[in-house]
Amino acid sequence: MSRRRFLGSAALAGLLASAGLTLRGGKADAAEDAFEIVKSDAEWKALLTPEQYYVLRQHGTERPRSSPLDREKRMGMYHCAGCDLPLFTSHMKYDSRTGWPSFWDVIPDTVGTREDRNFFMVRTEVHCRRCGGHLGHVFEDGPPPTGLRYCMNGVALTFKAHGPA
Repeated sequence: MSRRRFLGSAALAGLLASAGLTLRGGKADAAEDAFEIVKSDAEWKALLTPEQYYVLRQHGTERPRSSPLDREKRMGMYHCAGCDLPLFTSHMKYDSRTGWPSFWDVIPDTVGTREDRNFFMVRTEVHCRRCGGHLGHVFEDGPPPTGLRYCMNGVALTFKAHGPA
């Protein structure tokens, strides 16, 4: 490796670190926020699958089209996989063709948002208001009546069916 390339790489790494960005998309856990449910890292790891832990606690993203919840059509409720808080109803769901379960609205007072500046872009991160688990992002390109697209990681949700199939 040439000295010029090494210094350029070091400068880029320093810039990313000072801007609070990472290349893998991780963010510090939401420890600065006050949530009703607080668990240690070890407790979360024992409670969640490795994939759920990566998304909910490390702000990861599952692969598109990997979640069966993207294709779920039954009537029911979508809950936070971390704390079981109901977040969305099946009436709020629509096919955004993005490969992730998408909703045009949330059940009131169930989620929080914050600015996410990872990957050199600005997005709005969505997290569970009760446990702080990272759910996904919300975008302003959704259908009426809200014009919003809550693009959620299916692994961050559990589905509970009700009514006729």
